Amino acid sequence: MSSTELTPPEAARWAHRAGLVLSVDRHAAVAATADHIHSVVAVLRELDFGDTPPAPAYRAAQEAHDAAV
Repeated sequence: MSSTELTPPEAARWAHRAGLVLSVDRHAAVAATADHIHSVVAVLRELDFGDTPPAPAYRAAQEAHDAAV
């Protein structure tokens, strides 16, 4: 997907290619949702996870609880 916003007709075309049938009144909402997801993923790609341990290193319920939370 390019850096430009997805248009409702493009959203309908991509949905059709994926085998999904969208009613005309849903095209704009799907395009807006796809644009939002794209913007969130773009922000996540910019984050530096260099000091973050891999998921298997985390053990649920063994973290220190902070009373301020």
